[in-house]
Amino acid sequence: MISQKAYAKVNIFLKIIGKRADGYHLIASRFMIVEDLFDIVSFKKKEFSHSFCLEGEFTCKTSQNTVYKAYKALLEYTNSEKLREYFYEHKVVVEKNIPAFAGLGGGSSDAATFLKMCNETLSLGLSIKELAQVGEKVGADVPFFVYGYKSANVTGVGEIVEKFDEKSLHVNTFTPCIEISTPAVYKEYSQNFYAPLSKEKIAIILQTPSSEILQKFIREEANDLYLPAKKLYPSLVEYERDGWFFSGSGSSFFKTKD
Repeated sequence: MISQKAYAKVNIFLKIIGKRADGYHLIASRFMIVEDLFDIVSFKKKEFSHSFCLEGEFTCKTSQNTVYKAYKALLEYTNSEKLREYFYEHKVVVEKNIPAFAGLGGGSSDAATFLKMCNETLSLGLSIKELAQVGEKVGADVPFFVYGYKSANVTGVGEIVEKFDEKSLHVNTFTPCIEISTPAVYKEYSQNFYAPLSKEKIAIILQTPSSEILQKFIREEANDLYLPAKKLYPSLVEYERDGWFFSGSGSSFFKTKD
C-alpha cells in the first residue's frame, strides 16, 4: 500500500481583480497550507478489474469526483498503458477529514496528491509544471497543491502559482454545516458586488506577509466573496466571530492559533 497526505488550505486573502473574456473571474489570493488538517490518499491492491475503483466517504458520484477526473486527465495527457494497467490491479482509497463545500480545497488537494503519487509510483517522468497543467483541467485550485508550497500567491483563475517565502501560520478552522455553491457565490459577486481593486493595490497586498494581512484587514476586506456568500446564505452570520476570517467561497472560517 502507498499513502500520502493531502493537506487543506485557507485563503489568507481573496481579491477579485477582473474577468476573462470567457467570464471566469481573475483572482489574487494567498493560499496557505493547513498542516494539521488533511485527507489520506492510498493506492491498495484489489481484485483485477478493468474499472477504476475509488473508495471514500464522498458526496458525489465517482464520475464527478476530482480524483477520477484527475485520473482521466492524466490518462489523456500521457496515454500511458502503464497507468491504465496499474489501476486494473489497484484501487484508490481516500480517508476524508477535510469537509466538503468548505473552501478548504479538499477535493483539489486529493486530485493533486493523486497526480503526484501516480507520477512517482509509475515513473511517468512528468515535471511539476506538466502535472500542474493536467491539474488545471480538473480544477482551478489543483495547481497550488501540485506545487506543494506552504504559502503562495495564486493569480489568474488559479493556474499561476508563485511561492511566497514566509513562516507558516498555525490556524484553527471551523466549518458550519452549510453547503455553499462556489459558482452561485461568484455569480452573486459579479451581479451585485463587483468592484475589482487596482493593480497598484493588488501589488501591495501580494507582497504583504500573511500575519500583517490578518492584523490589518477585517473579514469582509480580506475576502471579496464573503459578503455575496452571506447574502446567499444568511445563516453564516450566526457563525461570525471577531478575529475569524473566511476561506474561499466558504463555508469555513479560520483564525490563527493563540
